[in-house]
Amino acid sequence: MAHIAHDPAGGISDATRTVYGHYRQQIRTRRVYSIIALVVFAIVLALSLNFANAANSGKFFDRLPYLFDFLRSFVPNDPLEIFRAMFDQPSPYADGSMKYDFTSQRMYFTDTLYVPHFIYELMVTVNIAIVSTIIGGGLAFCLCFFAATNLVGAGAVRFVVRRIMEILRAFPEIVIAGLLTAILSIGPIAAIFAVSLHTIGALGKLFFEVVENADMKPDEGLRAVGATWLERVRFGMLPQVLPNFVSYTLLRTEINVRASTIIGAVGGGGIGEAFRLSIGNNHAAKTYAIIILLLVTIIAVDQFSGWLRRRLVGNQAFEFGRGAA
Repeated sequence: MAHIAHDPAGGISDATRTVYGHYRQQIRTRRVYSIIALVVFAIVLALSLNFANAANSGKFFDRLPYLFDFLRSFVPNDPLEIFRAMFDQPSPYADGSMKYDFTSQRMYFTDTLYVPHFIYELMVTVNIAIVSTIIGGGLAFCLCFFAATNLVGAGAVRFVVRRIMEILRAFPEIVIAGLLTAILSIGPIAAIFAVSLHTIGALGKLFFEVVENADMKPDEGLRAVGATWLERVRFGMLPQVLPNFVSYTLLRTEINVRASTIIGAVGGGGIGEAFRLSIGNNHAAKTYAIIILLLVTIIAVDQFSGWLRRRLVGNQAFEFGRGAA
């Protein structure tokens, strides 16, 4: 705590009182500015919501109460219907319509062995995410060292590589997929290309920022003994940044699972397309089955990521109060 000057009589000196008065004035001024900013933000937000509601053809706020009517009506005949749809079991409510047809889309390996349709489509989505992460992460790994200022300086190579990464992550995956479907047709290939391109830009930025924050003392030592640029990267930089690279890659895998699901809804295949069709045709049991499968998948990927990170960096990094031990 700063030392407070006192006069010989034991009171606060005039200089200290003046400084304290200025401090209190600045605090009051900052509070006034904060209140003004919050009021302006609230007004702008209200005007924006009002404009969006007026521009919405369905009048969002007028139709909002009917949302709960939809949720009440969008329920299966009984909870077991969800699991019948999930595992392609016959429905007792079958009437010849697709709403209760849970068996016709089974993926048979033999005459009796099959994979349920939604689980198969989920496997397609997860495969799209994994392949895209491998491709995008691999290329981002190769490019990030050329984008780091502490390794290549501020020259043309760094400028070009960073601009390429910015272009690749500037467009959402769904926009890239929409453009690629016109060239590569509808299906998982377009989804893989779209997610991979965006992954290069997103992971590349995270990777080169990690490289730029690394300790340069090992690099200086290797340079002093005549190591080449590749040797400096391999032995001086990579051991420091690899744990963070793996952590970011696992996080990106989770993001790509969700991105692959969204792209599937616009023709990329996988569980996203099945979800779009089921909710569009008012197939409640199928829709809830897909939601449960997606939730379980995201949780499983998250748990696997945490387990793998612990294996790589050790449990001590995840124990409270022992990070600096």
